[in-house]
Amino acid sequence: MKAFIYTGGTVHPDFITEHPKGDDLVIAADSGYSNAKLLGEKPSVIIGDFDSYGAGALPDGPEIIRLNTEKDNTDTQAAVDVALERGAEEIVIIGGLSGRLDHTLSNISVLEHLNVLRVYAVMTDGQSRVRFIRNGSSLIGRSGFKYLSVIAADSRVKGVEIDGVKYPLNKASLFRTVQYAVSNEITGNCALIAVKKGGIYVIESRDLNPSEKRH
Repeated sequence: MKAFIYTGGTVHPDFITEHPKGDDLVIAADSGYSNAKLLGEKPSVIIGDFDSYGAGALPDGPEIIRLNTEKDNTDTQAAVDVALERGAEEIVIIGGLSGRLDHTLSNISVLEHLNVLRVYAVMTDGQSRVRFIRNGSSLIGRSGFKYLSVIAADSRVKGVEIDGVKYPLNKASLFRTVQYAVSNEITGNCALIAVKKGGIYVIESRDLNPSEKRH
């Protein structure tokens, strides 16, 4: 089963290409309900402590899961847990990449957690799209994102290969404290990214015009 989780932060609707279909599970995490509405989606589950949702009363119909404001997990992490409990094998998280830096870092770490569980996951706000890979590979198709960056998540990452790009790498090492595989560009139909030992974040991104920097 595939799950879509809508969380807080700025999203850019014109650049969101991931949308739920059919029997996909749709969850909104707290203020992510506003993003779901903005994108025309109707969550079947809304979860959160609702400290950041200020758009009025919650709708009738969806299942509402209220969390204590004093809790260990973020609303996004709680939404991921619900998706996993209900059988999700693939998770798309919309939002979560802007606003408070602590929230952003916490959100992208969820991708690493899901990788450990062997659940395919991606996070996007329209301006950026993020995946996590450990000791494996991925094909990234050419799309509206101009840039492709690889960020080391471990102290040292070995055997990094990036092919089909402007600046290829072959059996390279990346270091968490010296990030240099940034702002690459896909030159073919797709790019192959592989890492032999370690974890990496694969980030597609685009620049926005001033008029596009909005919800």
